[in-house]
Amino acid sequence: MLFDYKLRNFNIRLLIYVLALCVIGLLVIRSAAAGSMEDSRVIRQMVGIGAGTVVALALSLIDYHRILNFSVVIYLVCVGLLAWVLINGVVRGGATRWVVLPVIGQLQPSEFTKIGLIIFFAWFFDKYQEQINKLPVLGMAAVLFGIPILLILAEPNLSTSLITIMVFAAMIFAAGLSYKWIFGVLAVLTPLAGIFIYLLQYEMIPFLRGYQAQRILSFINPGQYQDANRQQDNSVMAIGSGQLWGKGLNNTTIASVKNGNFLSEESTDFIFAIIGEELGFVGSMITIGLFLLIIYECLWMARQAKDLSGKIICTGMAALIGFQSFSNIAVATKLFPNTGLPLPFVSYGVSSLLSMFVGIGLVLNVGLQRKNTHN
Repeated sequence: MLFDYKLRNFNIRLLIYVLALCVIGLLVIRSAAAGSMEDSRVIRQMVGIGAGTVVALALSLIDYHRILNFSVVIYLVCVGLLAWVLINGVVRGGATRWVVLPVIGQLQPSEFTKIGLIIFFAWFFDKYQEQINKLPVLGMAAVLFGIPILLILAEPNLSTSLITIMVFAAMIFAAGLSYKWIFGVLAVLTPLAGIFIYLLQYEMIPFLRGYQAQRILSFINPGQYQDANRQQDNSVMAIGSGQLWGKGLNNTTIASVKNGNFLSEESTDFIFAIIGEELGFVGSMITIGLFLLIIYECLWMARQAKDLSGKIICTGMAALIGFQSFSNIAVATKLFPNTGLPLPFVSYGVSSLLSMFVGIGLVLNVGLQRKNTHN
């Protein structure tokens, strides 16, 4: 039955951690909008949080096995939307990543594809779990995964492609991939990484655009590409200037990096810089701590899942939130090359927000059906 669950198994902690991050994000987005609650970004984000919470709660009460029954349809819809982006997508900043759909409006399919692929491969690896280490199954998985990844790369969207690859790696590991395959892949990738960096210096990587190559090279040789690092330098300066307690939300001090307009994408890609400047070290640690708690809850429910498909859903969401949040913060602190990834639940962007809430809803349902109800 639809509601045949023990509601005491509902993981309210996970939902509280997610909503706490959303509140932090909303406050920082409002501050970036000069403290106005009437700014369109603030209003859209509030609507997104409300709608996302409803979606997550609704999905938490629907047996995830019923959703897995539509895995092939979900996969085909994701691939279709990604193809439609390349045919008739909206262009911003030289990248084509959005489509306009009737009633729904503007949508970024790559954000929902990450969740769609978690659903699809939870079904796929569960179906072929006894054959997971056989070459035909691995080859089929590689082809099915490669199609949407190539479409995302063509937008171009290298950062999302890399995050999705990491999520896929975590899911196939959770599915029981043999260490022989893992070490074999590492043995091949290690020398290829060196060859990649060498060819990159001569612009001989066909799937990388010029600006993408420059971002990677500026990270490897910062002295030769100082202008390319300016955005990250300003981000690090903003975080450092916040010191312990920060300068406060909605501050008007002229010493603020944000108020001096030294940061672009302060509501999205570099929102952690605003958190560091206005909420300080304490606010930054609280934000990171909430991400760690969310990841822990997802992995805990993966361990308690009653079957492999539930385990993979939770592992996939833990990997997605973990890798994406780490990458965003690493870019803001200049540990990674500059990319265009939102900070989950915090950055402005309804597509990213809703897709993450969909994933959380699925994880909550896995938790409702967990095999161990005594913890």
